[in-house]
Amino acid sequence: MNVVVLLGSPGVGKGTYADILSKKYDLPKISSGNLFHKAIMHQTELGKEVKRYVSSGELVPDEIVIKLVIERLENDDCNDGFFLDGFPRTLNQAEALDRFRKTDMVLNFVASEDEIISRLSGRRTCKKCGAIFHVKNKPPKTEGMCDYCGGELYQRTDETPETIKNRLRVYHGKTKPLIDYYRKKGLLADIDANYGYPEIDKVISQCDKALLDIRDS
Repeated sequence: MNVVVLLGSPGVGKGTYADILSKKYDLPKISSGNLFHKAIMHQTELGKEVKRYVSSGELVPDEIVIKLVIERLENDDCNDGFFLDGFPRTLNQAEALDRFRKTDMVLNFVASEDEIISRLSGRRTCKKCGAIFHVKNKPPKTEGMCDYCGGELYQRTDETPETIKNRLRVYHGKTKPLIDYYRKKGLLADIDANYGYPEIDKVISQCDKALLDIRDS
């Protein structure tokens, strides 16, 4: 196993699964979102370009995203493989990755719309420290108040049910060509991610089986 791409809609838990798999298999998790933040924070040349697009609310062009990710993948810690979270997001990015390194497996995390809405609409974020709670899965000790700093908890505007439905429509529309691309290559494994955090082992065990299959192939 070398290169594993993780796909999944907002709220499916992809980042959490990526963290667990990264530790379990001792391979780095490369997150495009984290790369954006670091590049902007360190004010690199690419970071300045990324910031310009992000600040204006525009999508960062494929050319810049690809350059940023490939630059990171050239580091020595990626020699034995890596998990990719948030990249590729377009066919152009997928083809660029294929030119750089062969993709071995794509884990496609899938959950029902009702489950996603329940997860995201129940989130509450602290205005002061950014800590995240959930009204069902991780409620604060005092309603509306952060356990850590006492700040006020609020619901983000992009986490209301209607907004979430729209985000899911956009995601599925944009990702379908990518899913079709990997499925035709025989690399896609659909992972049932309808399980809540207490049953996260059921999600990870599906990933283990898919990853074992490619090792044995």
